[in-house]
Amino acid sequence: MSCSTPKKTKDQRPKTKGQSPKSKVHLFQVPIMINIRRANERGHFNHGWLNTYHTFSFDQYYDPRLMGFRSLRVINEDFVSPGHGFPTHGHRDMEIITYILEGALKHEDSMGNGSIIRPGDVQRMTAGTGVRHSEKNASESEPVHLLQIWILPHTTGLHPGYEQKVFSEDERRGSLCLIASEDGRDGSVTVHQDVSVFASILAPGEEVVHELDPKRYGWIQGARGAITINGEDLQQGDGAMINGESALRLVSREPAEVLLFDLA
Repeated sequence: MSCSTPKKTKDQRPKTKGQSPKSKVHLFQVPIMINIRRANERGHFNHGWLNTYHTFSFDQYYDPRLMGFRSLRVINEDFVSPGHGFPTHGHRDMEIITYILEGALKHEDSMGNGSIIRPGDVQRMTAGTGVRHSEKNASESEPVHLLQIWILPHTTGLHPGYEQKVFSEDERRGSLCLIASEDGRDGSVTVHQDVSVFASILAPGEEVVHELDPKRYGWIQGARGAITINGEDLQQGDGAMINGESALRLVSREPAEVLLFDLA
């Protein structure tokens, strides 16, 4: 895929009768500039085969203050043991993005899709009116480390859909590579919400800058390593809520990988 320099985005959400009333959920108190959600404050469960961390309320972890940020509903960091995985289960009315950090994940769904997702692959599944799928570590000897992201769609009752694209390490290295967007621009996967998601791999001392419309919000997820955001430290597993900043300067303090969400 081709990754270009990120640009400011405008609110282009369709005004449809089926527009979800939850599409602009903001259950956090509005952050002042940059507010860090530390990794060790996340919900954590070790089920043996699955070691999982929940940035927002999910499954057995519930905090009414942490139901999501804008349209961003779930960020789960999962470590799945070799040969194990999630049996077939269902979803509705959610945009689900899977981003692999290490290892490989086998995916099968009720739409007839079957694939292996590896680092650099970005998978988007629109649950819409309903979809069932399974996810399993594709290896019998190596763990898989991934981020699963749920985004509330702008419209309920969408037709289920699936998309998977590859973004090479070179494309993500030293830049903000657009991996998901509402209009699928620059070769990104398409999500049904006014959001742009960027991925970046940074060497120590390397920096990238993202211009943020003051009327929009940002979330930065530390996937690996350590960076600073406008001078604020962010470690692996930390998340940063951003409001009222016009430019985000990300500087790596060690080899790092991050995801940046530009949200309405």
